[in-house]
Parts: sequence; C-alpha cells; structure tokens
Amino acid sequence: MDDKKKYLNASGYSLRGSNYSINIPQDGIINPGYRGSSEFMLDEEEPKSTTEQIKEIPSKIKKKAQNAFRKKNIYKRIPIFNWLPKYTKEDAIGDAIAGITVGLTVIPQALAYAGIAHLPAAYGLYGSFLGCFIYIFLGSCKDVPMGPTAIASLLTFQVAKGSWQKAVILCFLTGCIELLMGIFGLGFLIDFVSGPVSSGFTSAVALIIFTSQVKDIFGIESSGGTFVQMWRSIAKNLHAIRIGDTVMGLSCIVVLLLMRLLPNIKIGPKNDAEKNTFHKIANKTLWLVGTARNAIIVVIGGAIAAYFYNNGNTNLLIMIGDIPAGLPAFQIPPFSIPAVVNETSGEIIEEGLSFMDLISELGSGLVVIPLIALLENIAICKAFANGKTVDATQELIAIGTANIANSFVQGYPGTGALSRGAVNNASGVRTPMGSLYTGILVILSLLFFTPYFFYIPKAGLAGIIIAAVIFMVEVRVVKPMWRSKKTDLIPGLAAFIACLVLPLEIGILVGIGINILFILYHASRPKIHMEKAITPNKGIKYLLLTPDRCLIFPSVDYVRNLINKQGLRTQVPVVIDCTHIYGADFTAAKVVETLVKDFNMRRQPILFFNLKPSVCGVFEGVSLDFKLYYDYEALEVAIEDLNIIGSPNSQNSLNPQIHRIATAESA
Repeated sequence: MDDKKKYLNASGYSLRGSNYSINIPQDGIINPGYRGSSEFMLDEEEPKSTTEQIKEIPSKIKKKAQNAFRKKNIYKRIPIFNWLPKYTKEDAIGDAIAGITVGLTVIPQALAYAGIAHLPAAYGLYGSFLGCFIYIFLGSCKDVPMGPTAIASLLTFQVAKGSWQKAVILCFLTGCIELLMGIFGLGFLIDFVSGPVSSGFTSAVALIIFTSQVKDIFGIESSGGTFVQMWRSIAKNLHAIRIGDTVMGLSCIVVLLLMRLLPNIKIGPKNDAEKNTFHKIANKTLWLVGTARNAIIVVIGGAIAAYFYNNGNTNLLIMIGDIPAGLPAFQIPPFSIPAVVNETSGEIIEEGLSFMDLISELGSGLVVIPLIALLENIAICKAFANGKTVDATQELIAIGTANIANSFVQGYPGTGALSRGAVNNASGVRTPMGSLYTGILVILSLLFFTPYFFYIPKAGLAGIIIAAVIFMVEVRVVKPMWRSKKTDLIPGLAAFIACLVLPLEIGILVGIGINILFILYHASRPKIHMEKAITPNKGIKYLLLTPDRCLIFPSVDYVRNLINKQGLRTQVPVVIDCTHIYGADFTAAKVVETLVKDFNMRRQPILFFNLKPSVCGVFEGVSLDFKLYYDYEALEVAIEDLNIIGSPNSQNSLNPQIHRIATAESA
C-alpha cells in the first residue's frame, strides 16, 4: 500500500459472511468526499469456528499463567520490589516520623472504633498491626494506613451484632472476597457507586456513628441497629443521664475542635525563609499537638479518671475497663460457634452456629463491606495521587491479604482511613514503610500499656469519634450538585434516607440500585438527531436520523417507534446514520429487522449509512437484508433510484431482497 492509500482488489477482502457488492473508485484513490468509520477494518483471515476457539482455551490459560510470573507482573503485584532498592536515609527518616505520628492517632482511634463495632476495646488494637505489615509489601499507595475505620466498624456491628466470633470470620471472608476480586480484576465495581450515592452513604454513616456515641457521652444505655432505633432508645433512657460522663464527653469535643485549629496557626513571618529557629520549633510544636490531639486527650482523660478512681470516686466516670495484656494468639478464625451449655444442668443456653449458618447470618454484608472498604481505600489513593493513576486491582489484593492476616490475630474488617491518611501525608511519609512504625507502636502498646488503658473514659473516646465524624457529613456537595445536575440529588438523597432507616448494607444497595435505574433509563432513551435533506442531482427529499449511542435491548423499541413515527409523518426515504452506533445485540437486530419490514410494506425506502462491521455482523446473524452505504454520493444516488422504484406511480415494487451496496473504506 503506497502513500496514496489505494484500494486493494475487492477479491482480497474477507467481509465475514457479508454478501456486499463493493463499488471501487475507478482511479483507485480515496476521494476527499469519502467518509467512513475508523472502526471499519477489513480482515484477510477467515473467522475461526467455535470448536477451534474451544480448543485454544487451554493454550490461552497456559499463556496467562506464564505471563503472571513474568518479572513485569511480579513487580506490579508486589510493589515493594519497585521502591525498596531505591530506599534512602531521607526516606527512612520521613517514614519513621510519619509512622510514629500515625501510630499516636491509630491507638486511640482503634480503642474507640471497637466501641462502634460493639466489641471489646482490645479487638480494635488486634486489627491495627499485622495488616500494616502486609500492606508494606503489597500496597501501592504510601499514604494508606491499614486498620479499623469508623464506617467499617459500623458495618461490622450491623452485620456481626457484637459477636467477636462473627466479626473475626467476617474479617476473613471479607479479605477472601477482596483478594478474589483483585485476582479477577473486579476493581471496576466501585464505578457503580457514583459520587452522589457515596456522599449520601457517607453522610448517613456520620450521623449514625454520631448517634451511636451519644449514649457514651451521656453515660446511658441504648440499643438498636439503625439511626431511628438508636434515637428512640436514647430518648427512653435520657432520665438516667450521668453528669460526670456528660461533662467529660462535651469537654473533650470542645477541646478537640479547638486543637484541630492549631496546625493552621503560623507564628512569625509569612515567608518561611525569614523565620528563625524559634518560629520553626513553635510552628512544628503546634502542628504536632494538633495532629496528635486524640492521643493527648486520651492521656489527659485517663489521668483525670485514674485520679478520681484511685481516690474513691469509682462511679464518677465509666471507663473501658480491663484489656488483656500482650499480643493476641495467632490462631485460625472461628469457622463455627459452639453452643453455650449450662455446666450444671447441661441445658443449651445458646444454639451453636455452623460455617454455613455464619455465612447466612452475615448475608449481604459479605458483598457490601468489601465494596465500601475499596471505596474508602481508593478515596485516600486518589486524594494524594497527584495525578497518578490508581490501581484498584492492586489495592484489592493488598487490603484483602491484610484482612485475611488480621483474622488470624482476632481482628475485624479494616481498610485505609482518610483521616489517618491525611495525617500520614502531612507528616511527610515517603513510602509504605511508614506502616512499619505504626504497627510496632501498636504492638508496644499491647505489650506494655494495656494496664493504663483501663482508666480511659468511654466519654473521652466518644468525644474523639464525634469530633471526627461531624466533618464527614458532606453538606458542601449539595449546592454544586444542584447547579450541575439536579437529578443526581435523587440517588444521593435516596441512599442517605435508606441508610438512616434501613441497615447500612441494605441502604447502600438501595442507592446503587436507584443509580443503576437512572443509567438504564438514560440508555433506553437515546437522543436522535433529525435532519431534513435534499439530494443535489434530482432534489429528492429524505430524512437523515442520527442516534447518539449503541442499540441495545432497552432502547430499540423506543428507537423503532420514533423512526416509524417520523417515517409515517414525512413519507420520504429515511437514512439512519449509524456513525455513533458502536454496539448492538440480538434484540436490536430483531427489532431492526421488523423496522425494515415495516418500511418495505409501505414501500418507503430505508437505508443505513456508516454501520460499523461489528454491528453489521450482529445484524447478519438474524439474516437481516438491508441497504448499507459508506459514501454520501452513492447514498444519494441510491435514494434517487429507490425513490423512483418505490413511488406510487411506478409499476415496479420495492424489492425487499435488494443487495446491500457499500463503498470500501481505506485500509
């Protein structure tokens, strides 16, 4: 083929089952007026039969397996091989500072989040160290600190109902599902959770978590799994409010909100180059105090509680109580729960649960929790990616493996938390190695500081959670969403209300379902551009209709009715410009066949222009006879000829079996 792109001989083409008659320009050169789809590729190879394709499956699987162990793929799936050889002293210092800073945030958060999951405080710490070490090897984002989160803790409570055995097996199964999703490349599933649905879900979660901590602020008992049930229970027990816990909780919230402002305070000149040593130390101190505010509040609150407790005021504050010292035992997750039996009478107090019973009780949480965990993790990666692409598949592999490992040390489901990720980034983390120091700090706290955790007041932990989650309510997105596209508020509002009224895993599915309905409705109602045109030679009027998207089963009846309506109204030849139709299915082919028959019955020409070969193949699968063109000149000549043949005064009738005519496109 030379630079002029001459046509090949027509006999050299294999058009895959098409009985086209191809009009070749006499000079063999592309004319400027020729238009065609860039998708129109002519292949000289004969199509393979189904039997041949089935025989090729083992060799394809073998090739995939060989590719999986190539150096490039290994480095992609174990990211530590990429950055560890380039690790420097500066990286080590930055990671150590960031890891210790995040550790000071993780420990009080882990104790508090365990309360959201209605588990003993120790289980929050159990899920905060081994996963950190796993993520160092498999994680692709330096800013992700693996561990319990507020959303994951709330979902764990609604699914596991406060049972540590269910929470641990949920962690194992969640990890397995995440790992399988990563292996099979299902990271794209988070694309089904749109921005409005995510905002509605996050805002509802923030309000539910806030509500779940009100009981500890007031020192009262409450129950219920949904927002409405919790507030009903709180209202019934408000008469039992405790003054000591209320003062402690509200004071912690106020102090935490004020300390949150400290990193924004800058002492000295605005230009960093003009600041002296005192200014730099003061600013760094303010930043450190503001960043480690949770740990500071826990220490001060624990000191106050210990003072009163050791001086006889044992009932002034409710404390989290004893936490077992030492690391948890490394053991297989509980794949069943034995029955609780009265040792004296032998009576069964509580029925045991088999593995299948556990899966049945965990239900939709096994789908929702991995999806939400990925959503949280990807939010951190995107927030600090600086324009780089985020590998959702690799993140699924990393957090899935981390959760499987955590289940062997009695951890419950976790992922990366955006608040800790922000601290990690602001602390100057350089690589995922920062998680090493965070995990070591959690281990040290379990080994040496658990006796002191006894004095931490529950109201203080509740204050830490409330001061964090009130900023999760995404009110700020409503106004731009209203300005941008008002209908996006519907799935967002539906997700918000559903998550407040129903269990969270059901609420998020409701939001996703409504969003998908909007997408399906949009797909079923394509826009069709209508243009009235006249042929240049004989002045024959015709109607040019251009659909703006592919033809699939939800939309074809709508398109057929619309084309028929316009055809009956105008009674002129109709041309369907298929430039934007990049895909079709069997239902579409059958409906187009009916459409062609409708036009032929009333002897009204209908022609197709610029149809992609892949779509053409679908139409040919139902033996559809239609007239197809790839050149405007040939199209308009055909309109003039067909209009004469099909006119009422003509003695000839329009032959429905007329062969399709096409002009070959440049290779």
